[in-house]
Amino acid sequence: MTSNLSRRGLLGVVLPATAAFALPQSSSDPAPSLPAPIAALPNLSTQARPFTNAERQARIERAKALMAQHKIDAIVLANSTTSSVYFADLRLNGGERMWALVLPARSKPFLVCPAFEEGRAREILDAGPFGNDADVLTWQEDESPFATVGKGLRDRGLATATVGVDENMKFVFADSIRAANPHLTLVSATPVTAGCRMIKDAHELECMRLASRATLLVYRAVAQSVHPGMSNTDVERLVDAAYHRVGFPGDASLNIDEFTALPHGSRKPQTLREGSILMLDDGCLVQGYNSDITRTFVLGKPTDRMLKVFEIVKRAQSAALQTARPGMLAADVDAAARKIIVDSGYGPGFTSFTHRVGHGIGMDGHEWPYLVRNNMFGFELAPRLKRGMTFSDEPGVYIKGEFGIRLEDDMVITENGAELLTPQCPSLEDPFANAV
Repeated sequence: MTSNLSRRGLLGVVLPATAAFALPQSSSDPAPSLPAPIAALPNLSTQARPFTNAERQARIERAKALMAQHKIDAIVLANSTTSSVYFADLRLNGGERMWALVLPARSKPFLVCPAFEEGRAREILDAGPFGNDADVLTWQEDESPFATVGKGLRDRGLATATVGVDENMKFVFADSIRAANPHLTLVSATPVTAGCRMIKDAHELECMRLASRATLLVYRAVAQSVHPGMSNTDVERLVDAAYHRVGFPGDASLNIDEFTALPHGSRKPQTLREGSILMLDDGCLVQGYNSDITRTFVLGKPTDRMLKVFEIVKRAQSAALQTARPGMLAADVDAAARKIIVDSGYGPGFTSFTHRVGHGIGMDGHEWPYLVRNNMFGFELAPRLKRGMTFSDEPGVYIKGEFGIRLEDDMVITENGAELLTPQCPSLEDPFANAV
């Protein structure tokens, strides 16, 4: 369960470090003294395969087919969008200056950028799937980039086109494109962008499996390294060190004791003690693909009440996994997990299981579709699951003022069902027994 707040922003307190190590500040600094479980972590980065231009070109062809299906003549991806990286390996970081990648369904793509950035734009394009087969249209600082988008479309015979706008585009950009080009019909590009991205191929799943494995190994090493007296900030420093060892960018939020009953945690200072219950959440990136895993465990001996709630949550996670399969409504997966929790006395509805059972995951930590009732994500009110979709499976029970338990793994919809990308947590007493 990745919060919309930054992980450190959510837990944004600065506490004195008690951990017996510090990360090096530069490559010339001496090696840090790491806890043995973290020092023993393998570097997994060599197992990650980059995506090729041929793979991205196949994505572009799929996008064109979806444009035809949804009667969209072109899509516009402006500034820093995940979709521009997905299709073209383009990180369009222009701030208030609009960069826009325009992908027509039947004609040559083009990039709109500030005139002084033309050299850099051509260099970026040349390295991507388009090579030289894309135009660069520029605008001076006193000219309108929005009119330039319209000119590029007119030059391709699309003066009165239906144009899909990326859902993450700034409103000021989308509104200005509309105002500068009243002859265009602007619609959401989500049927195309989500239509492509929410179905993962074998290479994408390979990256997500590797990210999930790395996260689980990091969590195990951190759990073996914590001790009473450490703060949540100290533990997050351990997480940073562990991800440095496995070779992928990642981090995690930690919540302790009564703060585990808040699904996205608290800003308040927290300190470990013997018998504390801990909740680690978040993940890492492999070639741009996310993991999102939560493990709840105890520093010492769990109470009977904790053990009972853990088993309820584990059964709920299993129910969601067993329900998920191609053709099933996304809402039914949530309902299966929620029924277990409600029937166990932690209901009704969202009383104790306060959030949906899962979200889509891929290049974004949260993406389409979502495992919950009344799930509208742009072009489909009641989405059905398809082979290759990936989700978090993360039921939880949160008892205000006491503790919360959440289990989260990522899962993929297979031909006949679903499978987790990591082994399911076996027990509260030994949550990492099957991490490999």
